[in-house]
Amino acid sequence: MGILSDIFHKIFPSSHPAVAQAAPPQTSSPGSMQSTSAGQAAPATPGAPPPAAPMDQVDVEAILSNMAASSGQQLNWRSSIVDLLKVLHLDSSLQSRKELAQELNYSGDTNDSATMNIWLHRQVMNKLAANGGKVPADLRD
Repeated sequence: MGILSDIFHKIFPSSHPAVAQAAPPQTSSPGSMQSTSAGQAAPATPGAPPPAAPMDQVDVEAILSNMAASSGQQLNWRSSIVDLLKVLHLDSSLQSRKELAQELNYSGDTNDSATMNIWLHRQVMNKLAANGGKVPADLRD
């Protein structure tokens, strides 16, 4: 499980599709695949909602603001990836942020932590928004 997955698990309810998508893939047993009309294999997921089902929006700003308020620290999760990770009780070390950068395909210099941190924060907010999070426009692209 990656760091982005950990972030999703801390913000989205366990029943939210973003959490299910972030879960590690399960190995399939021989009987778990079914054939589609085109003859292609598709996972057998009885009772699963159709892929185009709308996601419930989760108010990311409210959740993070409440977590920051109850942390007992002055944490600026709105602009700092370090503070965002601290609010979520996740490892905010440089090594952890470098792992997150790799996970998100950062192509810049990971030794330039200031630039990387700004990029990481924006990408995490974009990913939250793309996966059903209600994220303020000024925090995403």
